[in-house]
Amino acid sequence: MSNKMHIKMTVNGKEEEFLAEPRELLIYTLRERLNITGPHIGCDTSHCGACTVTLNGKSVKSCTMFVAQANGAEVTTIEGLGTPDDLNPLQAAFKEHHGLQCGFCTPGMITRASKLLEENPNPTEEEIRFGMAGNICRCTGYQNIVKSIQAAAAEMASAKEAAE
Repeated sequence: MSNKMHIKMTVNGKEEEFLAEPRELLIYTLRERLNITGPHIGCDTSHCGACTVTLNGKSVKSCTMFVAQANGAEVTTIEGLGTPDDLNPLQAAFKEHHGLQCGFCTPGMITRASKLLEENPNPTEEEIRFGMAGNICRCTGYQNIVKSIQAAAAEMASAKEAAE
């Protein structure tokens, strides 16, 4: 008898169904089973945030979450935010304002920042730093990450005003 569990989830808008060990970590499901390689494995302890995804509207660290916990959930990764040809405002701002160095932490940073701006569309620098505290970058001094998030917030506010 198999210990595998039937898992059904929506990832970046696409329905996914498969059998998996309930204790399989969500990060491995995303990267190895579904070939979604944006979230990275950085520490396996939830400290670095490179594996951050949005699950049912909340930022989570996928390296410490079992796939069984995501059964029936809606998951969004960096791949669900934009494409190389159609960047999301955060992706464009990180590119324009040098919010990335090596890029390893960037998918988790942008995924978390997306949720942060959804919760608080006009955050102060202090609110950005606090809201991003669970995501570590080993290459930068964070100033350009903060600038990128501020620029994206301004761009999104401008787009919202133009639409109204």
